[in-house]
Formats: sequence, C-alpha cells, structure tokens
Amino acid sequence: MTAVETFNALPAERLTELLSACLAAPAWSAAIAAKRPFADRAGVLAAADAAAAALTWDEVQQGLSAHPRIGERATGDSREAAWSRAEQSAAAGSADDETKAALIAANRAYEERFGHVFLIFASGRSQSEILAAARERLANDEAAERAIVGEELRRIAGLRLERVLDAL
Repeated sequence: MTAVETFNALPAERLTELLSACLAAPAWSAAIAAKRPFADRAGVLAAADAAAAALTWDEVQQGLSAHPRIGERATGDSREAAWSRAEQSAAAGSADDETKAALIAANRAYEERFGHVFLIFASGRSQSEILAAARERLANDEAAERAIVGEELRRIAGLRLERVLDAL
C-alpha cells in the first residue's frame, strides 16, 4: 500500500489527529479530509495548500496558537512539539548570546505590535536570519503582515504534511 493509499484509508479520527499536528486549524483538516481519496502525493499537497490559502484570519490565529515563540523550545511530547523543536533546532544553536537576546526583544516588540507570536518558516535558517526578518516585518502594516503570517503558516503545514506522508 502506498503512503497516499494509507492516507486515504485512515480513520477520520486518526487523520484529524495527524493533520492537526501539521496545522492546528480545524477548517484546514476538514477541507483536506473532505477531498479524499487522493490519486497521488501531489494531490494531497495541493489540497493542503489550497485549504491553507483559504483560511480566514481567525483560523490562521487558531493555527498560530500552537506555535511557540521563535527561539523558545516547544514543550511536551506531542508530534507537533517535536516537529517545532526540530524546525527550530538549527537556529537555536547557531546564535551568540547577543543575537539570542535581540531575538527575544524582537519577539516581544512583534507581539506588542501585532498581538500574536512572530511566525516564520524557520527550517534551514539561522537565528541571525530570523532576527533580520523579524526586524524587517515590524515595519509592515497589519494587512501585509497577516498575508505573510498566512504564507509562513502554509509553508510550515506543508512541510509537516510531507513528514506525515513520509511516515505512512
């Protein structure tokens, strides 16, 4: 049985559990589940991408609620927490104390400005790169930043969904 065939055959509860670890927005999980069965991996990923692009701001905020601050270690033994730790691992060890302190300050300033955590696709990025992006994004207006946050959330969900498919 291929990964996609296994994905298509998953019981609804198990599918929801796996998808919720990718993106904690029930509308996203429901949209993907409703499109089953999929013919191939590309179809699963395209459906996930479209579902993420269609999320309302309230649904994006639901997804954000499951993400720790950049530079903070996700706690717990959930699949989502483990993925978050892995996604931030390269960045976590690549910065000096000054950069780490600056990132904490940028996180705080971002949250004060926008009312939610700073979200960025951290895989493969250093803390210096993340800090530069945070500082740059502080200059955005609310509408521009919401669009960026939605895109970053979509990219993270896509990476995590690929991990789910790889594990099936």
